[in-house]
Amino acid sequence: MSDWCADEHEPLAIDRGQGVHVYDTNGNGYIDGNSSIWTNVHGHSHPVIDSAIREQLEKIAHCSFLGTTNEPAILLAEKLVGLFPPATLGRVFFSDDGSTAIECALKMAIQYFQLTGDMQRHQFIAFQGAYHGDTMGASALGKISAFHKRFESFGMPVCHLEQTTQLQGIDGEKVIAIVIEPLVQGAAGIRLWPSGMLKELRHWCDENGVLLIFDEVMTGFGRTGKMFACEHEEVMPDLMALAKGLTGGYLPLAATLCTASIYEAFLGGPERTFYYGHSYSGNPLGCAAALANLRVFEDEDTLEKLPSKVDHLAGGLKSLAEGNPHVAEVRQCGMVSGIELAGGDGMLGARCCIAARKHGLLTRSIGDTVVFLPPLVISPAEIDEALRALERGISEARGQSLPA
Repeated sequence: MSDWCADEHEPLAIDRGQGVHVYDTNGNGYIDGNSSIWTNVHGHSHPVIDSAIREQLEKIAHCSFLGTTNEPAILLAEKLVGLFPPATLGRVFFSDDGSTAIECALKMAIQYFQLTGDMQRHQFIAFQGAYHGDTMGASALGKISAFHKRFESFGMPVCHLEQTTQLQGIDGEKVIAIVIEPLVQGAAGIRLWPSGMLKELRHWCDENGVLLIFDEVMTGFGRTGKMFACEHEEVMPDLMALAKGLTGGYLPLAATLCTASIYEAFLGGPERTFYYGHSYSGNPLGCAAALANLRVFEDEDTLEKLPSKVDHLAGGLKSLAEGNPHVAEVRQCGMVSGIELAGGDGMLGARCCIAARKHGLLTRSIGDTVVFLPPLVISPAEIDEALRALERGISEARGQSLPA
């Protein structure tokens, strides 16, 4: 806070965006290397999404979702359910952001077992390095010291594991749910899970009657090369949290999806009601943006164009790391990547990102790992341009400079 408020500090003020670029109030342009905190999908000022929002504004921007509904929310719920295999995630609950989507999943899971008479379950399982949001319930699942340590004693009972083999020592009859970011942990520094892990978790949960919750807030909507990360292992959860890319990075909106069997447990009198409502749940403006976002996926063949971009990024990351003593490791999952810097002090990544701004790249670091997670619409040439800027940023952060 003191650094941000210091007299000598001039915050970078973003003024506008177009495609993969954002521009500050001085007219300087930058490749949006972290998709505006992992949200933007099809680029800034996309005409289809812009138009959908304007059209909805001509009708109504917001109305209550408590006791009423609206057409964009109805159509979006139908569209989301249709993205998954039949008889899997068939119900949708709207909220505001990733944290609230997780909070909904946690409360649904707790209440589900209460309503079905299984009162002995009281514990969640999450993982070391997890990040699921900053509200108190979601924070309890997290296990990153900088974000979560201060609040550990105030949260729900959560057992944090490092690997699936530790499940052997867990009494499954006491567990409500396992929560995981599938395939890759984001805030942990882009840490990849071993292949087959999701299938292991699904098997253990089925054997023990435990619910499986996938946090696809960051990994959803094409980031990993498929629409959802769980598709890579063909594993479906009982509940799924979606946000960030849901509206293409335009407006706050989140959704918690669940199976029919979970939904049906809540049917009945008022005592079975899921009492959870946010002022902007299912807001028509956000839902209109989300519908347009999904339409762009179809019209522009976004997913079909990803494999070549993923391969191009892999080649660029390999070239960046080869023979570069300042790069300890590169990690990639689809269009999600992390460049871990060697010999860092916890702030080297931040210095690298600040240096890279001068060369036209805007991104952020997690400790000494620089995240490169661009909008999916980025071209191979723009990937190369961004990685060149990152290479210069790394050298300058190390007190060196590359020839022009």
